[in-house]
Amino acid sequence: MRELTRGLGDLARGFGLWRRRPGLMAWGLVPAAIVGALFLAGLVTLAFFLPSIAEALTPFADGWPAVWTTVVRVAAGTAVFAAALVIVAVSFTALTLIVGEPFYDRIWRAVEAETGSEGLDAPYGFWRSAADSLALIARGLGIAVLAALGGLIPLIGGPLGAATGIVLTGWLLADELTARALAARGIDRRSRRRLLRTQRGRALGFGIATQLCFLVPLGAVAVMPAAVAGSTMLAQSLLSGTASRPASETAR
Repeated sequence: MRELTRGLGDLARGFGLWRRRPGLMAWGLVPAAIVGALFLAGLVTLAFFLPSIAEALTPFADGWPAVWTTVVRVAAGTAVFAAALVIVAVSFTALTLIVGEPFYDRIWRAVEAETGSEGLDAPYGFWRSAADSLALIARGLGIAVLAALGGLIPLIGGPLGAATGIVLTGWLLADELTARALAARGIDRRSRRRLLRTQRGRALGFGIATQLCFLVPLGAVAVMPAAVAGSTMLAQSLLSGTASRPASETAR
C-alpha cells in the first residue's frame, strides 16, 4: 500500500508543475482536447447503440424468461462498454502522445531541467514514439478482451471486468508514460519493463491513479500534462531506487 501511495504522489507532483510553469502545461491540453473530443463522440455513439449490440450478441437468450434475458444482456452490454473504456484509455494515451509530441517533449525537458538532468539526447523521434504507441494499443486490445470476458460473468462480471481493466491498463500507462524519460537515457524497451518491475507497486500506483482520473469526464484532457510531468519524476525515482539496491536484487 505504501508503494501504491508513492505512485499516487508522483502524479500529484506532476500537477505541481502547473504552479511553476502554467503556460507550458496549458499547451499540453491542446492535443489531449483534440483526441479526447474524438473518443468522447465514439463513446456516446457506442452507448446509444449498446442495447442493440447486447441483443445482437445474445440471440440465444431470446426464448429465456425475461429476467434471465435481461441479466445476460446487461452483462453483455457492460462487458462491451468496459472493453471500450480500456481501448479508449490506452488508445487515448498513445494517440495523444503522438499528436502532442512537441508539446510533451517540452514538458519532459522542463522537469528534467528542474532536477538538473539536462542534456539527455538519446534518440527518441516521431517514428519510435509511433512504434511504442502502436505496441501499447495492441497490448491494450488484449486487455480489452480479458475485461470483456470477465464482464460476461453474471452479477460480478461488471465489477470484475472493470477492476481487471483498470489494473492492467494502469500498468500499461506507467510503462508508456515513463518511456520517454527512460529511453532518453539509452534504456531499451525490455530494460524499461524490467526496471518498472523492480518497483511494481509504485508504478501501479501511478498508472492506476492516472487511469482513474482518465475515467472522470474531461479528466483525461486535464490530467495528461500532469501525467507526462509525473511520469518523468517517476522514471527518475525508479532509477535512483535501482541505484540504491544491491546488484543481486536489480538483476532479478
